[in-house]
Amino acid sequence: MTIASVACLDQVPALVEPRIRDLLGRLDPRNQRVGAYQLGYCDAGGAPTAAGGKGIRPALALLSARAAGHPPERGAAAAAAVELAHNFSLLHDDVMDQDTMRRHRPTAWAVFGTAAAILAGDALMVLAHDALAGDGGPGGAQAARRLDADVQRLIAGQAADLEFERRDDVSLDEALAMSADKTAALMSCACTLGALLCGAPEALTQGLSRFGTHLGMSFQLVDDQLGIWGEPARTGKPVGSDLRARKKSVPIVHALTSGTAAGDDFRSLFASAEELREADLTTAGRLLEDSGSRDWVQDEADRHLARALDQLAALDLPADVHADLVDLARLVTGRDH
Repeated sequence: MTIASVACLDQVPALVEPRIRDLLGRLDPRNQRVGAYQLGYCDAGGAPTAAGGKGIRPALALLSARAAGHPPERGAAAAAAVELAHNFSLLHDDVMDQDTMRRHRPTAWAVFGTAAAILAGDALMVLAHDALAGDGGPGGAQAARRLDADVQRLIAGQAADLEFERRDDVSLDEALAMSADKTAALMSCACTLGALLCGAPEALTQGLSRFGTHLGMSFQLVDDQLGIWGEPARTGKPVGSDLRARKKSVPIVHALTSGTAAGDDFRSLFASAEELREADLTTAGRLLEDSGSRDWVQDEADRHLARALDQLAALDLPADVHADLVDLARLVTGRDH
């Protein structure tokens, strides 16, 4: 299965992108340009390009509306809001982590400067609220509150991620809670917002929310693995990017707290004040595997995916919506077989 083979993703360019472009047009020219670059609509010089993101979160929002018995168009405002909120977080995240590459090209702050990237992120978050406010659906106020609550969790997760860089005593439970806040909260929001906007029953929105939470956890755990062992052609970032940055991602914290000989050796290498060389990165990756962290994280990712699919199975969904949600869940977690 590939991105191109998941039909619900095909609806994002036609239903969501025009709405986001219209919202971007409300910004001043400077923020509009940085925002358009971040979203992949133009290059650094302003020349049009194909959109850069895969459209996973907006596709989930469209499916959320379909799950509530409405056409995907009814979820377009929710999809736009989620995608804008997601890119708000990416703009700020890249600044805080000083990442210079995303989606195989320079990050916005590296091109336009730190201040411009921060302001553009703020502007995109305002537009996310505008998207919901302009919809007029029966659940508009509830959808806005849900978006606010999940973005607050996202910010708390990012704050924890930054704090962990200064601590040597991060527990595995803390690392998992950080992932739940930083990633799973907005994924859960994406799976729920379209249904909320349509005024769907609470039983449905809660079930979709639980599906999204487990899907988000599985997605983040897979992403954590890619941050260590992923190929640049897939990740758009250098090999071992999380090790280079000494991030306290879940695989790294699992090794640090594993109590194994390999974990102890990894701790010594990871704590070194010197920059990790290519040979160090190779050694670190091997020690992570020897400590059992790679297998544990993959098993945990698979467990969350199974729980996500169990939540779907318990809902009374149209057969085509259920099939699309399953396909998308398996695709984004690398379990498309």
